[in-house]
Amino acid sequence: MTLPLPKPVAAAASGVSRAVLALSVLGLATAAPAAAQYRQKISNDISKCQGGSGPAVMVTVSGIKSSAGTLRVQSYRSAKDEWLKKGRWINRIETPARAGTMTFCMPVPASGVYGIAVRHDTNNNNSTDLRKDGGGMSNNPSINIFNLGKPSYKKTAVSVGGGVKSIRINMRYM
Repeated sequence: MTLPLPKPVAAAASGVSRAVLALSVLGLATAAPAAAQYRQKISNDISKCQGGSGPAVMVTVSGIKSSAGTLRVQSYRSAKDEWLKKGRWINRIETPARAGTMTFCMPVPASGVYGIAVRHDTNNNNSTDLRKDGGGMSNNPSINIFNLGKPSYKKTAVSVGGGVKSIRINMRYM
């Protein structure tokens, strides 16, 4: 299929295949916006953390209270203006919760410093119920009324090189 080109573009096409130019123009028009680097929902593919793959974080979540609801694991860049900010997560894995311990492979875009947050939505209402739901973060920082459950990005920072970094997150419930 040949697309009609505007006159200025058609004039510039002398000596260049109209089809190639049309595809180039189309490619520019559909380029992914910078925001595409955020909010990627991915599956828990453990193979992406095996055999020298990376960069990624192998996240072992322990202390999951029940098999009710959904467990959500999210990665963030470790920066003040990104850590736990709405819509600023990079990748998210959501899966049915399983009591005890679960393991996740969280790929990251490049070597760097990241934070991982885990939430157990026990009744699947997509809302945080302080008396029912649980949570945890990389480096297992203390959570108290003074930081409102949002410790500094510095306390949750995990350096990830070109390979796979393994971390353990202990869930906390009220």
